[in-house]
Amino acid sequence: MVTAAEGNRAAQLGFKTGMVVQEIGWDEDTDDDLRADIEDAIDAEMLDEDSDDVIDVVVLWWRDGDGDLVDALMDAIGPLSDEGYLWVFTPKTGESGYVDPSEIAESAPTAGLTQTSNVKLGAWSGTRLVQPKTRAGKRA
Repeated sequence: MVTAAEGNRAAQLGFKTGMVVQEIGWDEDTDDDLRADIEDAIDAEMLDEDSDDVIDVVVLWWRDGDGDLVDALMDAIGPLSDEGYLWVFTPKTGESGYVDPSEIAESAPTAGLTQTSNVKLGAWSGTRLVQPKTRAGKRA
């Protein structure tokens, strides 16, 4: 598992100026410093879950008890661009709302996604999920 260094976390997670980022699952327990890093990196505010824009990256804050992860992932990929991806942020081991990594690993393929990396982000962990591509470079 990779550790994203403080101060440059958003860049290490692949966020860049001009990206359209949608945030789902915000609550008072989310990492406000990470949120600010992401918004600084993209030079804009993240869109809320009611946005109907085409999205480059979805940030999904997910906790145990939030519902069915497969359903949440299916909803999240709807507005994604062909090259879009998701970061699922979950509380780390021992924190309230901890989600076992196996839940994400099992839910992702059911939602048509592939897990590519994991990072430690202080009190949160991040899992990057992408949409599989066909040989022609289009969504499967």
